[in-house]
Amino acid sequence: MMIFATIGADIPQDLLLACEGYQGPVGWTVDRATPRADQWLESRFAPWTRSVLEDWAAGAFDGLDAILFSRGDDNSQRLYYYACELRERGLLKGPEPLIFDVARINRPTSAARTINAVRTTAARLGLDDAALEAGIAKANAQRGTAPTALPGPVCFLTGTAPPDRRIHAMIEAAGWSAAGETLADQWQRAGATVEAGTGDPAAAIGRAVHADSFGPRGFHDRAGATLAEAQAAGAKAAILWFTEEEEGLVWHAPAQQKALEAAGIAVLPLTRCSWLAQDGIDAKIAGFLAEQAA
Repeated sequence: MMIFATIGADIPQDLLLACEGYQGPVGWTVDRATPRADQWLESRFAPWTRSVLEDWAAGAFDGLDAILFSRGDDNSQRLYYYACELRERGLLKGPEPLIFDVARINRPTSAARTINAVRTTAARLGLDDAALEAGIAKANAQRGTAPTALPGPVCFLTGTAPPDRRIHAMIEAAGWSAAGETLADQWQRAGATVEAGTGDPAAAIGRAVHADSFGPRGFHDRAGATLAEAQAAGAKAAILWFTEEEEGLVWHAPAQQKALEAAGIAVLPLTRCSWLAQDGIDAKIAGFLAEQAA
């Protein structure tokens, strides 16, 4: 049995829940110093990558056989190649880096590539069709669980997925309920229901992953998806929070803000923010939500 953890979004939960050795996504320590990782990674890497690589170099993952990265996230994909190179040079030990080669473009070749990624990864993890069907059943059971309704008023947090619930806590300190995913939540999102009993569970999982492109590199209407999630949460206000290092998702901010405001949801856009959320945004959030409550 392979003992492994994951890094990145878009790795199907059906595949992961089929594995007894799956340990969940790797963690990170947001406020730690990362002297070794700083020597190896360029400044535009997301801060969580530095914490992960620092922990890896310190032996924190030595109990794992492998770490499975996703190609559905630029930071995850680049970190995979750096980890491979550092291991080859003898600068990094511990688990073997693997990658789930998800493809996102809406065309048959991308769908076929994603299905092949499921087959390849399942084989590497020692999973047969029966195990994959069991994983589909477990994941579909999770997908059938209705989210808990939040007491109002609700503020929806979106943009760069934050490292933990520290920004949610700022919203809650202002007397609002906070909705929206953390980075770990995003990496563990169940996605759309997968068809069971097809006779080819790898193909069923691959088709569902390809069609349900919610990760950072997904091709879909992000403004519409943001509005749908905010409305599903019952949000009366929304915060668009993007870190200094964010280079992709921030381009969708104007369309997201326009869609939310057109639906009557007040928006606070926050860009070029600190990953640590120690740049005074608590006061900005408190002031914004006080205005909405007035």
